[in-house]
Amino acid sequence: MTAPRATTAIERIDVFGYDLTYAHGDYVMSSGRVVNRLPSTVVRITTTDGVTGYGECCPLGATYLPGFAEGARAALRELAPALIGADPTNLADITARMDATLRGHDYAKSAIDVACWDVFGRVAGQPVAALLGGVLQRELPLYVAVPLGSPEAMSAFVERERSGGVHRFQLKLGGDPYEDAERARAVHDATGPGEALIADANGGWRRQDAIVAAHLMANLERLRLEQPCPTLEECIAVRRLTTLPMVLDEVITDMTALVRAASLDAMDHINLKIGRVGGLTRARAMRDTAVALGMRLTIEDSWGGDLVTAAIAHLAAATPPDALFAVSFMNDWTVEHIAGYQPRSAGGVGIVPSAPGLGVEVDEAMLGAALFSADSGYVARGGVSNLQRSDPA
Repeated sequence: MTAPRATTAIERIDVFGYDLTYAHGDYVMSSGRVVNRLPSTVVRITTTDGVTGYGECCPLGATYLPGFAEGARAALRELAPALIGADPTNLADITARMDATLRGHDYAKSAIDVACWDVFGRVAGQPVAALLGGVLQRELPLYVAVPLGSPEAMSAFVERERSGGVHRFQLKLGGDPYEDAERARAVHDATGPGEALIADANGGWRRQDAIVAAHLMANLERLRLEQPCPTLEECIAVRRLTTLPMVLDEVITDMTALVRAASLDAMDHINLKIGRVGGLTRARAMRDTAVALGMRLTIEDSWGGDLVTAAIAHLAAATPPDALFAVSFMNDWTVEHIAGYQPRSAGGVGIVPSAPGLGVEVDEAMLGAALFSADSGYVARGGVSNLQRSDPA
């Protein structure tokens, strides 16, 4: 059975690249991972009736999750031709076409999926949040990640962000458990009632060190423990030995992983990254499942700029307020802005765009020339040699 004939169809897909610079120098995580500048990839979809939509994917380097910037671009070269002529408002068909064309590489598929949602919203005259279930909140609580450093440096970072109205902090840990406990205590002492902390090892501890760290931090009453170990089984072993609420992130890769972890009582809270699960289509289903299971959510992505931030805002807006712990407005973390530094935050709160689609307008001049493009002529002629290419600006 084929999808119904499209009333609007994808005529062209252009893929662009630009670099995103971390706004605070070096972003340091466990296992010696340091980020300060990352290549981001932008997809622009143009329909037969002239509507455009944008999506973005920006893997957090090459050692955080499977996938990296050039991998996203290679995957998009495979995916784009298969979508020419498809209806971008038929998200189920778009997902099926991508999965039939390329197995895995969900982070690359996410950029296409989000661009289709942007088109869908513009065609419908509705913000994406309305199409994702309805707008339950227009102002979103923000969190900020605190790079791994000395206790003094981390507590000073937190104090600066508190002065701007942020009250939720994710502490990058995952080193020596005794030193990590000192870091967590320093930040805990620098914050107060009503503020929340997450100790995020990004899977950097192995089981024994994670158990020691959890024991040392057990009396920090405003602390949650996030992804202490690289595997679900190790995280469960730690959870059984601590009363700290548990957040899972890197191991929640899809709906199957979410349901399995929930069935094993592995967590109370998940960090839902849109790019990791393939875009808004699958993230919406996972969000609704997590809410139904009584979990709290942090909604974000691995990294990104204005477009990633807009997608995060729309998914979070349709999340029940009592289930939403926080979101990241990643364009506050980065220097470059291709959509006018929109959506914006103020006083520790992220504002949800209300215009149709993602609700932001891309400055196409800032993108420069496309890395490559696919259009109906490419599909008609066939062959990789017809895929249009140009050098990045």
